[in-house]
Amino acid sequence: MKHNNLDLVGAKRAIGVLFKSLNIELQDETPERFAKMIYDLTCYHNISNKEIAKILNKTFEMDNRTDLKNMVLVKNIDAFSFCEHHIALMYDMKISVAYVPKDFVLGLSKIIRLVDMVCKRLQLQERIGVDIVEIMSILTKSIDVAVYIKAKHSCVTARGIRNVSSETITTNFSGVFSEDDTIKKSFLNSV
Repeated sequence: MKHNNLDLVGAKRAIGVLFKSLNIELQDETPERFAKMIYDLTCYHNISNKEIAKILNKTFEMDNRTDLKNMVLVKNIDAFSFCEHHIALMYDMKISVAYVPKDFVLGLSKIIRLVDMVCKRLQLQERIGVDIVEIMSILTKSIDVAVYIKAKHSCVTARGIRNVSSETITTNFSGVFSEDDTIKKSFLNSV
């Protein structure tokens, strides 16, 4: 990841001050490495959903041999993100994305890239699902989208209550997935 928009000198200085105020000595190169890491893991924070859709805009027109009523599902996409409340890691995240194509299908790798880009923001798990639904709808011109996310949150497992076994599950449904219990159940059974 390029660090063109990063004020590396300012970030390095601020990180040094932060850790010094916490009475933690860092090696000389650590503040710069830390700044680059945070930038890499949040590099889409200021990129809108519409801009992400423009970046990933690679769809294929469906031909008359394609069944328009079948669900396309990419499941168990590994992801992680940082919670905007504590800058704590959301990890062991598995994200499943499904849609029912209308006139266009999206390259399967683009769905995985979309998930990666959405997660490279300070996020809430609930918002990740909403963002994925919105971008998928823009790209595929289909409102029929479903997202299932299961994750652990280090703000729960490593601090606070310190419960390491809990998982958070969120679902987001639009179009036929919110209206038709049969396809919703099919999606949930598949993930």
